[in-house]
Amino acid sequence: MIQKRSVAIIGTGNVGVAAAYALFNQRIASEIILVDLNKERAEGEAMDLMHGQLLVGNVKVRAGTYKDLKDTQVVVVTAGVGQKSSDESRLELLNRNAAVFKNIISELDKYAPNAILIIATNPVDILTYVSQRLSKRNPQRIIGTGTLLDTARFRSLLGRYYDVDPRSVHAYILGEHGDSEVPIWSQANIGGKPIVHNTIMDKPYNREALKQLYAESKNAAYEIIKRKGFTNSAIGVVIARIVEGILKDEKSVIPVSVYWDNHYGIKDVCMSIQSVVGIEGVKHCVTPELNDDEIAGLENSAAILKENFEGIDVG
Repeated sequence: MIQKRSVAIIGTGNVGVAAAYALFNQRIASEIILVDLNKERAEGEAMDLMHGQLLVGNVKVRAGTYKDLKDTQVVVVTAGVGQKSSDESRLELLNRNAAVFKNIISELDKYAPNAILIIATNPVDILTYVSQRLSKRNPQRIIGTGTLLDTARFRSLLGRYYDVDPRSVHAYILGEHGDSEVPIWSQANIGGKPIVHNTIMDKPYNREALKQLYAESKNAAYEIIKRKGFTNSAIGVVIARIVEGILKDEKSVIPVSVYWDNHYGIKDVCMSIQSVVGIEGVKHCVTPELNDDEIAGLENSAAILKENFEGIDVG
């Protein structure tokens, strides 16, 4: 008997719909359930996707409620609230999102207690930490999308620079999904050949060019938002990739936001590290040897996230 691969998406905004489309188009799930406060919106998105079944195959998409999520293996949370006005503080916005998550996590603990949660709402590291504090499930079963998107952007630009397939580039962005993210140059390589201090594809090592390339990847979201108002397509693909790793129990090493328990001496924070992702969530993390500057960068990321978490009501 073929096991049903059921995935729920909480929130049918730009990111939720992009995730549903990626899951549908890649046939990663056999069933996709869309849950939104605006039930008509969820129904419309489900109907729209279902009209592509002829070209994709028998992937079922439907709108539902939390009560329909009993048999879901993975729940993706993309719901949240945006900034009310320019004078609303970051802490006020975080507290409003924490309040939204209290309700979401409570409902998921009640109706989908065995599902693995993927948190995609920003600020993803803080809301992953909040979710782990609020939920009764094991923290290893609550994963943030983290820096997989940042890593994808980074590898894409490195691939373009060296004129190679980005899938042959091995380089990570770790830490916060945000301005304090850390490029791990000491481990970056193409086909096993370190990028730093080496000539690759007839291109001599150019520190300034690579520094500029990283800046371009770091600021990519701002540039996209300036042009189209939001980002959604690539994060949708990122979500689909994490879901695939879980449902297929791939045990792939992916940079996602997880709880740090003394990794590189850093504790009690959620941010991205290379993590082994499978059907049980994240059970193991990979901690390669980093240089002092990279560890200092991760410590800075952790300090910023902890400072932002202070004052958030998760009681």
